[in-house]
Amino acid sequence: MVSASLETVEEPLLSWSRYDCEQRLGFRGGRFTRVNNWLSLLMALAGTVLFYLAIIPLHGNWAGQTFTERGPTPYAIVFFSFWSLAILLLKWRKLAMQRQALRFDVVPAEHDFVLSAHTVDQVEDRILATVDDPRRFVLYNRIMIALSNLKNLGRVTDVDEILHSQGEYDESTMETSYALVKGFIWAIPVLGFIGTVLGLSEAIGGFGAVLQASTDMSQIVDALKVVTGGLATAFETTLQALVAALGIQMLLTFLAKAEEEFLDNCSEYCLRKVVNRLRVMPYEQE
Repeated sequence: MVSASLETVEEPLLSWSRYDCEQRLGFRGGRFTRVNNWLSLLMALAGTVLFYLAIIPLHGNWAGQTFTERGPTPYAIVFFSFWSLAILLLKWRKLAMQRQALRFDVVPAEHDFVLSAHTVDQVEDRILATVDDPRRFVLYNRIMIALSNLKNLGRVTDVDEILHSQGEYDESTMETSYALVKGFIWAIPVLGFIGTVLGLSEAIGGFGAVLQASTDMSQIVDALKVVTGGLATAFETTLQALVAALGIQMLLTFLAKAEEEFLDNCSEYCLRKVVNRLRVMPYEQE
């Protein structure tokens, strides 16, 4: 009898443990749209290695030289760029899964259904039948917190305020989840400027040494070639850093906008599906 009953248990419609991209790769998934930094670090290392393997055929061209013969700075720029892209890619996939929660109605759609302390269990059961872990979903976690308060205190007037407060907390969590990427966007141009300083100091130092050692015009011409190479290091590393930072900033802006729209949709869902189903009891009129 026990085995038969277990076989009839249906799988949840939305499973975080099965569909979260980090969980599927064998890493501990970050809550909501937060990213596992270890996974993103490994993805950045793999991306950097593959990038430099891909440009081996271009070693004799300018495109290959600018990433391999301009000192250590380009390697750091490429690595931090891939780390940022890995974080944004994981967040994009996790946001896509979070959006799936908006497709399901966890509050009964009957017009005569009234959400109160006596009917909270019905909504909770529908949520648990929809997802395997409501705490991992922005929308369902927000609703469960409000329903728990309604069930324990029995005051429907507090539900709207709790949903609003939880919405503000979710927005703050979203902002902090981009902190590492924003740090990289700041660090990458700084690396470019460091490459510029290193290139200029190399060029000026080498040229100055030749001027002090000899007055032969041919040697001075050779020294100018060294200066030109140093200037290439200086300006190319700055160009790499600025282009990389610009591209990452644009991707971050689009993704953050999409996540803000998702949080707005969650607030609208709670207003239409939860708050509009509340009824103030007679003892709460005062």
